[in-house]
Order: sequence, then structure tokens, then C-alpha cells
Amino acid sequence: MFIRKNLTLRGILRFTGRHIIWMTAWMVTVTCIHEFFHYKWMSIPWLPLSIIGTAVAFYVGFKNNQAYDRLWEARKIWGAIVNSSRAWGSAVKGYVSNQFVVENHSEEELYKIKKTLIYRHIAWLYALRSQLLLPTPWEHISQGKHVAKTAERFKKNIGVGLLNDDITMDELPQFLDNDEYERLINYKNTATQIIDQQAQDLQELREKGLIDDFRHVELQKILYDFYVHQGKCERIKKFPLPRQYGGMSVIFVGIFIFLLPFGMVSEFHKLGELGAWLSIPFSVLVAWIYLCMELVGDYSENPFEGLGNDIPMFSLCRVIEIDLREMLGETELPPPVEAINGVLM
Repeated sequence: MFIRKNLTLRGILRFTGRHIIWMTAWMVTVTCIHEFFHYKWMSIPWLPLSIIGTAVAFYVGFKNNQAYDRLWEARKIWGAIVNSSRAWGSAVKGYVSNQFVVENHSEEELYKIKKTLIYRHIAWLYALRSQLLLPTPWEHISQGKHVAKTAERFKKNIGVGLLNDDITMDELPQFLDNDEYERLINYKNTATQIIDQQAQDLQELREKGLIDDFRHVELQKILYDFYVHQGKCERIKKFPLPRQYGGMSVIFVGIFIFLLPFGMVSEFHKLGELGAWLSIPFSVLVAWIYLCMELVGDYSENPFEGLGNDIPMFSLCRVIEIDLREMLGETELPPPVEAINGVLM
């Protein structure tokens, strides 16, 4: 997530600079041919070109709205995960007690049970984050050589590469027993199995009388909420923005940029002998604006891609971890995740 109020000029050029080069080359080529060879067929009336530009703008605008909806929905889901996680910690801390048992357990035993349930939930957070970052076939990292290399560079400079570590491998062993870690990490969906393990522990606690039926049901409801949140995240991750919208907009923008100099050069040529050459910077500017609209939507439609526009899942996981560990009375806590180069991951 970009946290600066405005993007820097350097950041904008890093994102779109390479496109300015080929667009400028194309505009110069068309202008030179028009001026030196005087081909009349190269002049396109401005009216049909403006109609195409308007249609493309509407289409790209629709795509960007849908991309933003996906991004904002992902953020709302993780906000719900934060709330449900705090509710889980508070309920575990308040519900697990000696109130319904025949033979009391020591405070140390109760604390260990609570710590296990809360720590396992923290493990679920990091496992879910890790699973959501696995690339899908339609994400940039899975595309052709140039697109994949660009995405890899973005990940390194403004994405998960800023962290320079394997978070899942570092964090999960801290919150799961060794045997449990070795068993759960080998499942195809580790996050799902972690919640299931929580449910099995709740059943055991009910059998021991450490929670009654009401508290068992309430805790199980919170686990159900976690499944709901996870399922919503997986829906966004595993179902792309329909490619008839995501893919066709690239083609439409490309057609418009291809035709743009043919209309611009003829219009600017009317200004005089040197007027046609003024069409080059204006054509590049118009083409750049359309391309930026396309790129913004293209890189916003996958909020779990590991790039700078992602939901800051690592930061949210750390916020929840700190809150839950403080509920346990711990004082040696990890620091909040700080933004690096204006990006919070």
C-alpha cells in the first residue's frame, strides 16, 4: 500500500517511463512520414478519432471502477479479520476457566491453553497471507518475459521484496508446536487446517469442562467467521476480473494510441509550417494519460499480488499479533511494520 499523499515524479517515471519512450518514437515516426512524404492518406479526421477516444475512456473507466471495488473489498475483509481476531483473543481469555470443572486446573495450565489457542490463530494469519501471495496464471508475474520481469522488478523495489525474508517460514514455527507445524505445513491449504485444529481443541476443552455449551458455540461461531473471511479472500484471489474486460481494454487503448498521431498531426499541421511538430508532445501526453488509466486499473485488480498497491497484509498481521500477545500479558513484542520507500506491506 502506497502511503505517501502524492506519488513522486521518480515513482511515476519508474512505473510508466519505459512506455513514454516507445510512444514518443511512434509519434515522431508518424510525424516525419507525414511531413517528409506528404501522404494524404495519413490524415485521419478528428471526429471519428475523438469518438474512439471517448468510447475507450468509458471502457477503461468501467474497468478501473471494478478493479477498485476488488481492492476495497479486500481491505474490508482484512478489516473484518482484525475485528474477529480481537474478539477471538478476548473470548478465549474470558471463556476458558475453571467455572464448570469438578477439579480445578492451575492458572499456569489455563494460561498455556489460552496461549496455544491464541498463538495458533496468529499462525493462521501468517499462513493465510502466504497462501494469498501465491501467483495465479493471470497475474503479471505469470505472464510473458517482459511483463514478468517488470513485475519481478516491482516486487523487489515496491513490493514484498522489500522485506527480504520468508515471513511464513520465520513466523509459523514461533506460534505452532514443532510436531503441529510439521503436520499442518504439509497440507494443501494450511490455513484451513489450522482453523480445523482450533475446532478440535475447542471440542476437547468442552469434554474437559473448561468451557460450557454456550461458550463452545460462541467460540465456534468466531471460527466460522474466520472461514468466511478466508473464503472471501480466496474468491478475490482465485477469480480474476473477467478477462473480457481486463484484456480487451488493453487492445482498445493500444488501437487508440496507434491512431492518435494520424489525427493529431493533421490538425496541428493547420497551424503552420512547424505546427505539425508540436503534435508530438501533445500526442505523447494524451497517449500517456490513456495508458496510465489502463495501467492503474491493471495493477489494482489483484490486491494480493505482492506489489506496492496490495493490501498491507503483513502490517495487519503484525497489528493483530501485538494486540493478541498483549492480551496474554506479554511485554516483549515485535515492533509494528514500518513503511519502506513509501510502501507499507
